[in-house]
Amino acid sequence: MSLKLNKTQIERFSRQIILKNIGILGQKKIIQSKVLIIGMGGLGCPVAEFLARAGVGSLGIVDYDNVNLSNIHRQSLYDNSDLNKSKVSIAKKKLKKINSKTKVICHKVKLNENNFNKIVKNYNYIVDGSDNFKTKFLINDFCIKSKKFLVTGAISKFDGHIFTFNFKDKKTPCLRCFFQENKISDDILNCEYEGILGTVAGIIGTIQANEILKQILNIGKNLNGFILILDLLNLNFRKVKLSKRKICLCK
Repeated sequence: MSLKLNKTQIERFSRQIILKNIGILGQKKIIQSKVLIIGMGGLGCPVAEFLARAGVGSLGIVDYDNVNLSNIHRQSLYDNSDLNKSKVSIAKKKLKKINSKTKVICHKVKLNENNFNKIVKNYNYIVDGSDNFKTKFLINDFCIKSKKFLVTGAISKFDGHIFTFNFKDKKTPCLRCFFQENKISDDILNCEYEGILGTVAGIIGTIQANEILKQILNIGKNLNGFILILDLLNLNFRKVKLSKRKICLCK
């Protein structure tokens, strides 16, 4: 890699550079990476914050909503002064304060079949922090076709689910192998009806960021082919193997 780290960068990232699995070469990989975060809510905020702090060079953030008062207890980039303002605009300002060298690209849109490819094609890694299954299946299907690396998170009440899909591996199952579209309701992801403890969002989002960084660095084991289920009320963690459905888009 031709990129050279300056003294400021070496000092800023020194605590992770000294890790034997990262080093200077690993930090260069992080700085040159491009990550898209879909949904700047309870999951997207901690993902974006920790990726910016780690030094990710380019962050795309997607959300069409404005900040409302009920967001603030779990969406860590916003405060009372941000009410009724665009989430992506506020998030960009906060992220640039954390790391001015991270390029933050705002996409204030509602993703659909018509605009999805244009937005997502420029990124190597995709984080799904959306709160409805229509969007989750849209993300899943595109990432299968384009062989993108995808980390999906879902939260409700005291529980969290994390999926990692490396679609360059033909053996990888997908979200549709676990959830059948005609048998799943968005109500289970709706914080307005089901409720959510703010710390649950922070924990799941942080794990999503961790999975992205591991993939960028090509270190450790990821969750490819598994789902991590966290019951944070009773501190029960389970890792369950996913199997491909016989009839599925990912076959």
